[in-house]
Amino acid sequence: MVRDTHNIIPVSLALLLHVVIFGSMIIAFDYARPTPFTPLAIKATLVQDVPETPPPAPVVEPEPEPVVEEPEPEPDNSEELRRQAEEEKRRLDALLERQRLEELKRKEQAERERKEREEAERKRKEEEELERKRQEAERKRQEDIQRQREENERRRREEEEARQAEMQAEERRFAARSSAEMAAYQFAIAQKIRRNWAVPASAGPETRCTVRVTQLPGGEVVSVNIISCNGDAAVQRSVEAAIRRSSPLPEPSNPDLFDRNLTLNLTLEREN
Repeated sequence: MVRDTHNIIPVSLALLLHVVIFGSMIIAFDYARPTPFTPLAIKATLVQDVPETPPPAPVVEPEPEPVVEEPEPEPDNSEELRRQAEEEKRRLDALLERQRLEELKRKEQAERERKEREEAERKRKEEEELERKRQEAERKRQEDIQRQREENERRRREEEEARQAEMQAEERRFAARSSAEMAAYQFAIAQKIRRNWAVPASAGPETRCTVRVTQLPGGEVVSVNIISCNGDAAVQRSVEAAIRRSSPLPEPSNPDLFDRNLTLNLTLEREN
């Protein structure tokens, strides 16, 4: 019997036991953790008895490979396709350009027609406004003509009436001038002027002056004009001053005797 001097067997058994225990723990841990089912792969080795002298394999003649005819290479038409594509693009571009120009012309035509309509409408309104103004001006002109006719007729009647009244007044005055009342009226005026006449020393013995006197109703003297006088400038000034100092002149007893423009003949006879 051989002695185990180095304790190889016990040590080997102890190691084997530890390996088994460790392996059992790993297996138990794996079983405790849920894992998807994975089929076990079993590796086996098939052992077949091989006869010592296998029969010879039959000789099979290889079949001849069929001869495949290679197709003829297609002609390179890429240049033609490119030319056709460019031609189609040019055709489409020309079509789009033609459509754009037609649309532009259509818009221009529509805009031109719109402007023509607006211009026609503007001219129509201007003509209507001019016609309205013309009619209004004609109406006013006719009204002015009618108003002027009426005014002329009124003035004509007034002038006719005034002329008739003046003629009648003149007739009355003419009749009154030859009356004693007219002589008394003129004598009263002459007497008042002589009382206010400061005769200058240059006056002659028979000084005669004809004077036009303009007076207002009531006798107020407005103006004095010497028509003729045989005296010098001092005499004429004294006559005018005498008439102005006599304002207002005496009024006639008969209103028909009043004359706005009086012609007076003043005569001075100096005492010796």
